[in-house]
Amino acid sequence: MTWKITSHSISEADLINEESLFFLGNGYIGVRGNFEEGYYPSFTSIRGTYINAFHDITAINYGEKLHGFPSTQQKMVNVIDSQTIAIYLDGERFSIFEGELISYQRTLHLDKGFAERRIHWRSPTGKEVVVIFKRLVSFIYRELFVNEVTVEPVNFSGDISFVSTINGDVSNFSDEGDPRVAAGDAKRLHVKEVTTKEDAGFVLSETETSNLKTACLSNHNTMNRTSSKHYSQTEQQAAFTYSYKAKPNEVILFMKKNIYVDTLRHGQNLAEQAEQISTSIRELDFNQLLKIQEQYLQEFWQKSDVEIDGDYHLQEGIRFNLFHLLQSAGRDKYSNISAKGLSGEGYEGHYFWDTEIYMFPVFLMSDPNLAKQLLIYRYSILENAKKWARTLGHQQGALFPWRTITGEECSSYFPSGSAQYHISADIAYSYIQYYQATNDWQFMIECGVELLCETARLWMDTGHFRRDGGFVINDVTGPDEYTCIVNNNYYTNVMAKHNLRWAAKLVKQLQSLDSNGVEELMKKVELNKDEVNRWEKAAKQMVLPYDRNFDINPQDDSFLDKAIWNLEETPKEHRPLLLHYHPLTLYRYQVCKQADTVLAHFLLEDDQNIDTIRNSYNYYEEITTHDSSLSTCVFSIMASKLGDLEKAYQYFKETARLDLDNTHGNTKDGLHMANMGGTWMAIVFGFAGLRIKENGIHLSPQIPKEWNRYSFHFQYKNQPIKAEIVSKGIFLHLMKGPDLTIWVNNQPIKLTSDKLVKVS
Repeated sequence: MTWKITSHSISEADLINEESLFFLGNGYIGVRGNFEEGYYPSFTSIRGTYINAFHDITAINYGEKLHGFPSTQQKMVNVIDSQTIAIYLDGERFSIFEGELISYQRTLHLDKGFAERRIHWRSPTGKEVVVIFKRLVSFIYRELFVNEVTVEPVNFSGDISFVSTINGDVSNFSDEGDPRVAAGDAKRLHVKEVTTKEDAGFVLSETETSNLKTACLSNHNTMNRTSSKHYSQTEQQAAFTYSYKAKPNEVILFMKKNIYVDTLRHGQNLAEQAEQISTSIRELDFNQLLKIQEQYLQEFWQKSDVEIDGDYHLQEGIRFNLFHLLQSAGRDKYSNISAKGLSGEGYEGHYFWDTEIYMFPVFLMSDPNLAKQLLIYRYSILENAKKWARTLGHQQGALFPWRTITGEECSSYFPSGSAQYHISADIAYSYIQYYQATNDWQFMIECGVELLCETARLWMDTGHFRRDGGFVINDVTGPDEYTCIVNNNYYTNVMAKHNLRWAAKLVKQLQSLDSNGVEELMKKVELNKDEVNRWEKAAKQMVLPYDRNFDINPQDDSFLDKAIWNLEETPKEHRPLLLHYHPLTLYRYQVCKQADTVLAHFLLEDDQNIDTIRNSYNYYEEITTHDSSLSTCVFSIMASKLGDLEKAYQYFKETARLDLDNTHGNTKDGLHMANMGGTWMAIVFGFAGLRIKENGIHLSPQIPKEWNRYSFHFQYKNQPIKAEIVSKGIFLHLMKGPDLTIWVNNQPIKLTSDKLVKVS
């Protein structure tokens, strides 16, 4: 049963959250789980369909605008709504909020990739029907969203009508009181063309400022003979009415195939492109499309599934999270994974560092080709990152924007936004991890080395060697957004050190290769030996804050000089703190929104000794609010490393079902994608202790006492491996490929594809 997410609730509070929970997507389009037929008019709903990276440009209004502040930002646009299908029984509109709801179940099928609602309903006049709604967004045909509706009259004969619309009159959701959601300026898309022809409706719209266009072509199919058809159109929408003469127990089937295209991917002739795609799948019915969807997901789960024997709810949570990550990952150079994926409008569809640190590892270990696509997106905006660095006064290097879609900075509040320079090191870190896991030198020649060089140059321009020879980086913000504009943030400095060291290392390796593209790359980057040597010197002499009294790494130079915030006496209704206290108030205290130094100790554990890591963990645990959904998974991972499995397990439970249980209270705005990746990391990097290092994959597995066993899959150098952990050891199975050596508890273990290996 952990392959299904089910609900029987029709309360307003649950339904708006379920719009996110039951969303369907494929990395290109995302459709929120709205009811086809709608709710009560008084219910709050965020009715949304989104195309990854499809955006408009809006002005940023400042009371006081200083040099270098971004003037505009990109905003993900709610696009044409093709979900709506109303049903009438002899003119009486079907609505489960009126009459008698005899039974209702909503299901998201994680193994099959579709959602359905099964409803047994009696109308106010006594007409009884069974209605089944099914929908899927295809992983194979990226432009396709399809609805299938079946209506079976139980106790009457009469007219059953379907009214389907393709509506261009849409707006974005706004919330003036929550900075995590956009405020105002909701209407960004304008209809330019509406046509109806036979069973097809076409709506084309254009954004207000970016001049991007999108179109939806909807085709309608039925297995029954209609008694009448009617098509109509207005300036905003196309509408189709199909009526049938039905008898008791006769099933009426209605299907709607919706094709979405946009000018980023499909050129200017969107009508022709949509028609070609529609024609190519015209003969496929819902069951055939579902079979193809199941085959795709079977392959996905074979290489990605995590099994937990011992806790049904956590098993359900991890599969739910992995499924939604798959649905949200961009698969072309225009797109990435936004903070809410394609499930909602929180953070306006912007891409953050969340992708590289929390989501990228899932795909790196399960589907390296998809992981590579996420890196390709970052490389595609490298020139914009170099321009942004110049805007902020740097003479060289690439500073990636804090919030972006196209590569231009969208953050209007720089202390907790643009000042988070660590994003450039985070992206470099993911390239290094990719190289270590895949040994894909060709990709590093094409993209990786150049990106590492340009980010290394940023650190040389941002930091400097002080009088004692130490390399310092001043006036930046680390991951913790409750502590801003500081000197020598430990996380930033240790990640910059890693960036510098590996940039120098790969350049030297590259120079020894005789490979296509090397000479061209070296000319493009314009490197010289002295510059590479300076990178190595800066890395070696990087200042990493350390306090001897506590034997910890302070978060920055001045962190320990501040008063400690009294979390015990802070009212629960004042959480999260960012919604109740001025930023300057928060900046003056030792209080952390999320893991910062603790995160650095996870990512680069070899840069510090275990006692200091332990002391730092204990210190920061007392002052961290976990107001960010990026936090508890990291504390779980590090508790595992430090041998406190009980604490690791408690943090993991908070992570695993954060959206399913709406523990942060804002699931309606979209799912917390980074936390979803963090759930997987808490198992694989936490309990199993997996690390990707220069000499190979390392595991140091443990098992919570609450579990009987758990297993997961990972890939190393394109070879799939299954790991199963029980109380008395770990079983490793190399699924295919040549012999491979990995490390378990610091001991080399040789794997062969024809042998199950047990390590006690």
